[in-house]
Amino acid sequence: MASSRLEKDSLGSREIPENVYYGIQTDRAVENFPISGLRAHPRFIDAYVFVKKAAALANAHAGALDKKLADALVKACDEILSGKLRDHFPVDVFQMGAGTALNMNLNEVLANRANEILGSPKGSYKPVHPNDHANMGQSTNDTFPTAMRLAGLLILKESVHGPLEALEKSFQKKGREFDGVLKSARTHLQDAVPIRLGQEFAAYGECLRKCRLSLETAEKGLLEMGLGGSAAGTGLNTPKGYREDVIKELARLTGFPLVPSKDMREAMQSQRPMAEVSASLRNLCLELTRIVNDLRLLSSGPTTGMGEINLPAMAPGSSIMPGKVNPSILEMFNMVAFQVLGADHVIAMAVQAGQLELNVMAPAMAFNLNFSATILGNALKVLKEKCVDGITADEARCRHYAESTMGLATALNAYIGYAQAAEVCKEAAKGHKTIVQVIRERKLLTEEQIRTIMDPVKMTEPGIPGKD
Repeated sequence: MASSRLEKDSLGSREIPENVYYGIQTDRAVENFPISGLRAHPRFIDAYVFVKKAAALANAHAGALDKKLADALVKACDEILSGKLRDHFPVDVFQMGAGTALNMNLNEVLANRANEILGSPKGSYKPVHPNDHANMGQSTNDTFPTAMRLAGLLILKESVHGPLEALEKSFQKKGREFDGVLKSARTHLQDAVPIRLGQEFAAYGECLRKCRLSLETAEKGLLEMGLGGSAAGTGLNTPKGYREDVIKELARLTGFPLVPSKDMREAMQSQRPMAEVSASLRNLCLELTRIVNDLRLLSSGPTTGMGEINLPAMAPGSSIMPGKVNPSILEMFNMVAFQVLGADHVIAMAVQAGQLELNVMAPAMAFNLNFSATILGNALKVLKEKCVDGITADEARCRHYAESTMGLATALNAYIGYAQAAEVCKEAAKGHKTIVQVIRERKLLTEEQIRTIMDPVKMTEPGIPGKD
């Protein structure tokens, strides 16, 4: 049998495997919450360790924590940040409210490793104690929301911003590439006036630019930290100057312009910034779902659909139909977007579930935002590199639709009126003719007027064809 050590807490004693750095409270949490098998996001662990490191430094600066103990805790934090001890955080993401289990998991690992650094055995909690030293001046109630916001900032910066801006630029590039490709617009999925394929793609790029700016604005709320509020936002058991110093240290360690919240109680009670960031991701996914569905429509076919654009072929699309190629990357993105939308609903419900001085649903917020940002960032990168960058246009097919659309009759309004133009449309549709054919047959315009007024290219810019 593997060797073990005896640990005690306020509920009793139990044997803990000697080789692990976590302790009795973590062991209880693993036993109590065998829910999903999912563990905290690596960047969330990083964020929480940054908080613990900043707290040790601030407590030492204030004279509340012995420098020798603080140095050992800081060294333990640095080891975890370097990638060590990562398999010693087994607490399920669905755990006790507020995240106390994960906070104590961190405190126990840090205390045990700090004691080892100082020459004491794991489980002795001497001279470094999980509660008295690793958690000095802290509470789960102020540290978990702080780590949650910080993790959001870290993951969004690393996973979402770059791929989102790159996809935005990819659509803009395609807009320029396809600017000369004439096609038919469609409204209500029916024929509409001519448009250029480049105009459609440029609009997609502009939409993503606005979504990116909205996300950046929402993230500013995550920079406000309630750290130092301890148990109820009152700052009980924190040394003088700790609050300002710990946030200053945290900003220095992470590179983010973090600031103390104006009201520590508000920062503990309200997790509105999480809802705002999640809502920005939701809105981005709503827009991108619309866009990728447009791409699926535009590429439908190849012989019985619109077939105006060609997507890169990434994999055989059928186990039974030879030669079939599906819009697989776009379908993947739809599923990711739906997952983000579901996660946003969880976050929204969790944000409104706070009571009095604390919102205990923070672990659900953290997991869902971290998961959403990670999968969305990965999906954005794949969407750009394996789909949008490689899209080509079927110019001949696009032009055929542009010259065949019933929307061409719109240019007649200024010359023969809406009612008579509608009759032209009816006759063209009934006789399977083009608008220009009917105009010629009815001798509504001269050939010169047809060339000037019925030029589809001129219809893709503001003005009245033939008069401007």
